[in-house]
Amino acid sequence: MHDHDQKAPLSAVAVTSKGTSAQQAGPYVLSAAEKEAVLFPQLQERLAFHYAHCPEYARILDAFGVKLEKLTSISELPFLPVALFKRLKLCSVPDSDVFKVLRSSGTSGQMPSQVFLDRTNALQQQKTLVQIVTSFLQQPRLPMLIIDTPTVIQDRKSFSARGAGILGFSLFGADRTYALKEDMSLDHEAIDGFLQRHAGQRILVFGFTFVLWQYLCEGLRHEKQSLDLSGAVVFHGGGWKRLVGTGVNRERLYTALAEMCHISPQNIHDYYGMSEQTGTIAVECEYGHLHCCDLSQIIVRNPLTLKECAVGESGVIQTISLLPSSYPGNSILTDDVGVILGCDDCPCGRKGKYFRVEGRLPQAELRGCSDTYQVPRS
Repeated sequence: MHDHDQKAPLSAVAVTSKGTSAQQAGPYVLSAAEKEAVLFPQLQERLAFHYAHCPEYARILDAFGVKLEKLTSISELPFLPVALFKRLKLCSVPDSDVFKVLRSSGTSGQMPSQVFLDRTNALQQQKTLVQIVTSFLQQPRLPMLIIDTPTVIQDRKSFSARGAGILGFSLFGADRTYALKEDMSLDHEAIDGFLQRHAGQRILVFGFTFVLWQYLCEGLRHEKQSLDLSGAVVFHGGGWKRLVGTGVNRERLYTALAEMCHISPQNIHDYYGMSEQTGTIAVECEYGHLHCCDLSQIIVRNPLTLKECAVGESGVIQTISLLPSSYPGNSILTDDVGVILGCDDCPCGRKGKYFRVEGRLPQAELRGCSDTYQVPRS
């Protein structure tokens, strides 16, 4: 094993501030000030490791004259444009230590991002995802209906982001059942059997946003049918980019899920994440706000000046995560547009910044964790 610092990620429970309520328990206990104090030195140390072990990363920092030891805050950390993960091999461990390669993909023909994970980093991602999701589910495992086709998961070593997302959330599922056939049509036999087996139980429904709309809601509408998923808690994400130009927004999707599947909007949780920072997803609370966990942070920057935006001011999203240890993905400038809505004062009780994603930068390359499903030509 390569000799490098692979500390276990910070446990938020260990640094809970005084007076934390039960509602705040879990991975959202650090205030913004506490997060700055706890995360910054660890992030600075992690970036120094990548500088020493990833030549491409070192050349980038040197070219911009970045001196990691002179930085004083999270907002000063250097960031990599997300597109670099498509163009460079950014890896801080030997090839022999690479356990898994995550690949994001957008429209057909585009170059995918590549994220190189060793076993320790993959385990860190998994543990953090478990902390985040179980804080919303309130129990470790639920019967799980996956709104996708099982053919998405093929090569267990080299995943698409969509396949990796399904496998990641499968940790929280029992009796995992796929709701779509290979041609993406609804598999009513599988769905009906699943619902009969778990009648009256709370269930987990997982799918990518685009797939939920196109193949569940629109599929049911086309067939003039409905489903009783009233006992479901829904997690979805990674697919809004595929719905650009369709007129489908959060309200329209949630209304369709309520009308056709009898799911309460308060039980539907969008999440914001990317293969370049798997694990530290930001999850939508019951008030419709996306929250960073205690191991991550978000900064919104003016797309022209790159200066940090104030609360309520739209800009390009920079995502920060402590988790990446086998590749230099700790600080990434995305091509997503968002706005910080507030800090430490969301009605749900979760601490830290909360935000909303508003769309894409103009002319940004269409890519996403939902992948692309091409309808076969006849």
